[in-house]
Amino acid sequence: MSERLVTKITVMGLGIIGSRCADNLAKAEMDVRTWNRTVKGREDEAPSAMDAVSDADVVAFYLKDGVACREVFDQIRSCLKSGVILLNHSTIDLETTQWLAGECEALGCAFLDCPFTGSKVAAENGELVYYVGGDEKLLEMYREILEVTAKEVIPVGKVGNATVIKVATNLVSASTVQALSEGLAIASAHGISPDSFISAVDGNACGSVLAAMKLPTMVQGEYETHFSLDNMLKDAKFAMQLAENAKLKTPGIRTTASVMQSLCDSGSAELDYSALYKQFEQ
Repeated sequence: MSERLVTKITVMGLGIIGSRCADNLAKAEMDVRTWNRTVKGREDEAPSAMDAVSDADVVAFYLKDGVACREVFDQIRSCLKSGVILLNHSTIDLETTQWLAGECEALGCAFLDCPFTGSKVAAENGELVYYVGGDEKLLEMYREILEVTAKEVIPVGKVGNATVIKVATNLVSASTVQALSEGLAIASAHGISPDSFISAVDGNACGSVLAAMKLPTMVQGEYETHFSLDNMLKDAKFAMQLAENAKLKTPGIRTTASVMQSLCDSGSAELDYSALYKQFEQ
């Protein structure tokens, strides 16, 4: 951003992450407009997607999936021209990332592939981590904007690389919570207290920030949504597609995805993905 002053930014997608990022951008005294496919009632919310981006310098997608990204892009494509950049923060399939990049190039609009890691608390505190795929000179132009909502911005090479990294790391998170669920269930069934199990994990090589965050709430049966089970299932499906494209067998995530699907089907879709433990709550 050092080469140009950017003040007008549109945040599209006002879920758990997008709404908090919009708040932080506004606190940074940027001219923020927002839009969501279902009205949220914010003061900065535009009545339509076109109104939201009509004279924006930056358009930031925090949308649910690839289908949503394609639909919204088609609604606003006439406003995407030279001088505008689309920052895609949505976790989507690789094909859609490449489609967005190609469409932006055809329109003369800049594009960066920059999904994030971090959930509700990180978004609220402006401490997301962005993986960024695309031209590094372009990234440096807009780094200051990204840093309003992030504690770290990590360049990862060409467009598409960030998408693959985000999907692959989410596979690890989902698989880890499934393993924590199985371990907690086995320990509990054999009379081990939850505190003892949590302490053991914390002091073990398998301990992690994720384990420390999720295990206590799993023990309490509290699944306040930081990242929904439904979204994690979506990302698991993206991972399985990437594996299939590379002719790789990934039985672990396939098993975890089948459990997530069953839990979503039974009414847990909007809970935090730590609700994987609900498979053992009986």
